[in-house]
Amino acid sequence: MRIGILALQGAFAEHRETLSLLGVRAELVRTPGGLEGLDGLILPGGESTSMRRLAAWGGLDGALRDFGSVRPVWGVCAGLILMARRVEDEEPFAGLMDMAVARNAYGRQNESFVADLRLERLGGAPFPGVFIRAPRVTEASPDAEVLARHDGWPVALVQGFLLATSFHPELTPDPRMHAFFLQLCAARAALP
Repeated sequence: MRIGILALQGAFAEHRETLSLLGVRAELVRTPGGLEGLDGLILPGGESTSMRRLAAWGGLDGALRDFGSVRPVWGVCAGLILMARRVEDEEPFAGLMDMAVARNAYGRQNESFVADLRLERLGGAPFPGVFIRAPRVTEASPDAEVLARHDGWPVALVQGFLLATSFHPELTPDPRMHAFFLQLCAARAALP
């Protein structure tokens, strides 16, 4: 399986390490050509405005939209913002997932926190959700399955082969979210 990680800015190295623990060699994506032949793509956490600008500058904006229309994409924190169809006070970027988000709704950097999340589809113990200047999903399509909530708000959602998390699984030793994304990629790859 070939999984890419958008590597323009943000926590791409941490995702690469977690995938490596699961036996997957991730490919860093910096150009439209880097998307060719991938089974899935992770849009990491970081700074969404910087990622938007760098992607547009490198011609990746349209390529990311096209890729996400046919292949699995996982948006983490800033990546979730890039995937949303509606973003408070700004134009959407990729518009892949039918949800509305508010940037930095969980507070500033010094208000970061970890919360135990119940993710029934992952089984086992609660998942340690690391929230750093996290976006809040304020509205989600009925087509999106909410996998986890925090204080009543969705913080993990799946819609078809698209996955979005407000928190940072790559900053924990728990690989279950990455394994779940790999299952989405394998399911999509099995289709004609």
